Amino acid sequence: MKIELAESYGFCFGVKRAIKIAEENRNSSTYGPLIHNANEIDRLKNDFNVALSENLDSFRAGETAVIRTHGIPKQELSLLHERHVNVVDATCPYVTKPQQICEEMSAQGYDIVIFGDETHPEIKGVKSYANDHVYVVNSPDEINALRLRDKVATVAQTTRKIEEYQQIVGKLMATHKEVRVFNTICNATFDNQDAVRTLAQKADVMIVIGGKNSSNTKQLHSISQEFCPESYHIESQDDLKAEWFENKNFCGISAGASTPDWIIDDVVAKIKTLTNS
Repeated sequence: MKIELAESYGFCFGVKRAIKIAEENRNSSTYGPLIHNANEIDRLKNDFNVALSENLDSFRAGETAVIRTHGIPKQELSLLHERHVNVVDATCPYVTKPQQICEEMSAQGYDIVIFGDETHPEIKGVKSYANDHVYVVNSPDEINALRLRDKVATVAQTTRKIEEYQQIVGKLMATHKEVRVFNTICNATFDNQDAVRTLAQKADVMIVIGGKNSSNTKQLHSISQEFCPESYHIESQDDLKAEWFENKNFCGISAGASTPDWIIDDVVAKIKTLTNS
């Protein structure tokens, strides 16, 4: 069976940067999971003694708190500084940008519409930078229920599909005179999505590797399923099933932005064993 990796996949700039920062801060703790990959978090713990804390009150003056790639709410960041915690910010610059936009546009009197998942840590952080009149939507239909003023600014979760964001923007443009649109979907997301779309059209089985709670991996899996119905979202080689590859000739592989190369290599090796490739 032929096995082919997508042209673009795996660790993005922001994740590589965050992991490097964590490795340089041995014996520290991250506030919240650094990235959406439990296996890589375990590696940082075992090899660099970088622990994980989801309790803001666990950090004491003089201790080091590494801020997760997705960022944290503005109020929590301020509180860490007030408590004299040594804050090392590993927030992805692509996430910092919509935070800044929300803060600036809100100060200028714009209502803020954020396209994304309100429960996602990235969006919780981005939303906190707006003063008030800030709304999170996950589909164009949700805009109908909003009582927006005349001036609207909009940003998107960095890992969402551009086609879906265009629908949000189109709905806002049709109903409001002044709409400031900021494309905050990151380049790595574009590249990985385009690559999985191309590969899925050739494959008869697709494996998409990444954390089950990883937004960008879920998006890759969704795109893959559009073109290759037998697409599977796994976290590691342990999730693979031999029957997925029966009577298949072409296996495509992609991976989310938080998936390290060592996990991808393990998956490829396991597929070769299962298929005698």
